[in-house]
Amino acid sequence: MSLELLISPSVPILEPDDTGERALAAMEENKYAQLPLVADDHYVALIQESDMLDWSRPESKLGDSHFLNYKPAVAASVHPFEAIKLANQLNVGVLPVIDNEHRYLGSVTRDTLLKYVAENSGISTPGGIITLEIAPRNYSLYEIARICENEDVAITTTQVHTNERGMLEVTLKLNRTALDGVVSSFERHEFKVMEVFGDIEKDEDITGKYQLLMNYINM
Repeated sequence: MSLELLISPSVPILEPDDTGERALAAMEENKYAQLPLVADDHYVALIQESDMLDWSRPESKLGDSHFLNYKPAVAASVHPFEAIKLANQLNVGVLPVIDNEHRYLGSVTRDTLLKYVAENSGISTPGGIITLEIAPRNYSLYEIARICENEDVAITTTQVHTNERGMLEVTLKLNRTALDGVVSSFERHEFKVMEVFGDIEKDEDITGKYQLLMNYINM
């Protein structure tokens, strides 16, 4: 998906002749902690609310300030996931989008990017979640997928990160919520199952069902 399609029309721009007071008013009115400064259709800098609050001369023009060196932006050609990564690293709610000539095309917001993730990564689809802990040398997505397929379960989303012990935590979003079979299969293959979010039969449930079966047989 083109990042340009995620540009939010609700993000206003600031201009060099705007004052710090004007910038603060625009941020408060639109509920953003950052706004882009644009001159002659070109992106100049990202003005931050915290800087405006600390500025001793808020009546001065932004174009004459020392706040013009902060210029985070993403190219329109990048994947939305790259924009999400940068916004998270910088902890910004507004991220300017530019073309190859540094022309300002608009801004994407953190809320819009999060909505994109929810709608396009499989997170919002029904299903359960399993988290495995695996030594890096033993990680094989093929093997994990094969175990799931043998239990008639499909993986819709995979997230992998390294924890504080240097182990991989592999989070699987699956297309089913009944996960007792696939959990047992992972454990038989000596995978460490850390977390399960879905429907798992508890031991007492199994014992109860067994007792009901025996009572029926003995009738």
